[in-house]
Amino acid sequence: MIRSMTGYGSAEKITKKYQIKIEIKSLNGKFLELNLRTPKALAEKEPLLRKYLSKLLIRGSVLCTLTIDPVGEAAEGSTINTALAKHYFEQIKSLSDELGTNDKDILRSILMLPDVMTVEEGNIEESDWKEILKTVDDAYEKFDTFRQNEGSELMAMLLEHNTTIKNQIPAIETFEVERKQLVKDRLLSGLDEYAREKGNVDMNRFEQELIFYLEKLDIAEEKNRLRTHCELFEKELNKGSNGKKLGFISQEMGREINTLGSKANYAPIQELVIVMKEELEKIKEQTLNVL
Repeated sequence: MIRSMTGYGSAEKITKKYQIKIEIKSLNGKFLELNLRTPKALAEKEPLLRKYLSKLLIRGSVLCTLTIDPVGEAAEGSTINTALAKHYFEQIKSLSDELGTNDKDILRSILMLPDVMTVEEGNIEESDWKEILKTVDDAYEKFDTFRQNEGSELMAMLLEHNTTIKNQIPAIETFEVERKQLVKDRLLSGLDEYAREKGNVDMNRFEQELIFYLEKLDIAEEKNRLRTHCELFEKELNKGSNGKKLGFISQEMGREINTLGSKANYAPIQELVIVMKEELEKIKEQTLNVL
């Protein structure tokens, strides 16, 4: 099963001392770019948390926000950011007056906002850290489930585009006999015109040149290689391969499709090549979002 690089997951846990909240969001990224936001009380633990998350996330542009708010007795060892609390109060009071809502519990709500009440450094014990990691695991599980669900949809679309490309190959084959005959007739017509103007023509030499020319226009190898690449792409999708590998296969598919178009030199076939190019562009765009 492939996974999407786009994901979201959050978790919340209330212990005897803290209310722990974790939120993980990710978007496309060629490499892992982890933006980690943690409270000052976890400054010493941040490298450990970064290392822990890096092993799980693998790739993508990821924002992870962790907040811990003291509750109960732990709140006694915390400090209130008065300036920030006043700023929040003014904003919320103004909005409350404008909307005509009850502002009875504004202060309680403000104290629950991030960074209003801060835990002093050194207060985070090892048991608290273990609870934080459990919450991280809960958030990651939801995050990974989101990625899997997105991956299922991506896989269905990629398979559909790949099948459309593969289906054009037998359609191309229906035009090949007609195409070769057209090329042969065009050459014979040119030969007749040349013979009338210049005289006799060496037919043995002409047949040799004709065979060489038709071999040069032959697209059998390109069709076989393209079919093989399409089958490999489908196989790797079912195996759950990463986006980089799928991207490399799609590049090889593109080379064969381009060669088919340039060698065919026949409008009905080139129309089918255009269809394949359109589907390949969709594949390339969507593989950028595969983990």
